[in-house]
Amino acid sequence: MPIKDIVQPNIIPIDDVLRLRKFDGNFYFALEWYQDEETVWYVDGDRDLYSKELLEKMYMYWNSVSEVYFIEVYTNGTYQPIGDVSFHQEDMPIVIGNKSYRGKGIGKKVIQTLIERAKTLGYDKLYIEEIYDFNVASQALYMSLGFKKKEFVNKGWSYELILSS
Repeated sequence: MPIKDIVQPNIIPIDDVLRLRKFDGNFYFALEWYQDEETVWYVDGDRDLYSKELLEKMYMYWNSVSEVYFIEVYTNGTYQPIGDVSFHQEDMPIVIGNKSYRGKGIGKKVIQTLIERAKTLGYDKLYIEEIYDFNVASQALYMSLGFKKKEFVNKGWSYELILSS
């Protein structure tokens, strides 16, 4: 089913303090995430920091081919964006842009939630286009959720998850 025929929810609750919020065109707050050399290295496999124009191009592209969400955490009485994730059957890139939230299991909760969404949508498989060989944390994340290496591509491996009903 083409993504345009699927209604993307505005909010997907994950737990008491974590949620996904539908991309609404406001994204310049995320520029600081993509101005971080380490983050860009894991995302793109190079160290070219994002300009506002490149950030906009990236979000507009992902929004045209997938569901885009900001990962938000409830803190100090309000939800704050800490990262982003794009979701469609062929790829599911995730960034925890706020480094203080990395390594806390948030990425796993987000991907688990999107796996459940995929099942609800009737997908039989999910794919990850590429995880770079040097991005060991992302490899561990996806593999812990049942993704298997599929084939070697450019700088790493593609992954596949066969969904059971």
